[in-house]
Amino acid sequence: MGVLKKNIFKDMIKVAVHLGHKKSEWNPKMGYYILTECRNLHIINLVQTAHFLSGTCDFVLDAARKRKEFLIVGTRTYAADLIASAAKKAGCHYVNYKWQGGLLTNWSTTKERLERFRNLKQKYDSGLFHRRRTKKEIALIEKQLALLQQYLGGILYMKKLPDIVIIVDQQKESTAVRECRALGIPIIGLVDTNCDPDLVDIPIPANDDARGSVGLILNKIMSAVSYGYNTINKQPNLKL
Repeated sequence: MGVLKKNIFKDMIKVAVHLGHKKSEWNPKMGYYILTECRNLHIINLVQTAHFLSGTCDFVLDAARKRKEFLIVGTRTYAADLIASAAKKAGCHYVNYKWQGGLLTNWSTTKERLERFRNLKQKYDSGLFHRRRTKKEIALIEKQLALLQQYLGGILYMKKLPDIVIIVDQQKESTAVRECRALGIPIIGLVDTNCDPDLVDIPIPANDDARGSVGLILNKIMSAVSYGYNTINKQPNLKL
């Protein structure tokens, strides 16, 4: 699949995909993905990045054609809007504010919360609450809805556990990683030089601290997902 352009290396350098952490912060397991060091920083081998990114795009394309559902997780402030935008365009679920412990491993409880959220939102949007409650009561409901939207809005229409989870920042999302591993859910993960590539099923060596780097990697993957869904004529019915 021709997802990656010929000038992908130029694009990756431009957004600092290659810049890793300080030498003192590295995880030795990342040695395979490191090209060299410069000014006390490890430099990621972009040939490896392009190789794993291309393989990932092929993998998600095939999964999307089989109507698999994806969950993107990244709660760092700098990437929150990127994750929401990319997920919505591709018809994926996402968590971009805060990962709540047990979100996946305690799925029965999460499912009940989502059902209550959907019902509350439906009643509010229909105007039913406005006819039966005071302004103060409506304000409280709006506050509750805003909080629920912040935490659960990206998975509002997720009716089952995701088939594949994409983790943007392994260090920050360690709880999400543990839950996926406990449930056997495949993980695609950006792995910076301070990460453990063994914790994910498909590692993509890349700078996970730069907005441009995360955006580039995510856009490539989501383009493949969209292409896969479109080749079966219809994306999943997700109202995101």
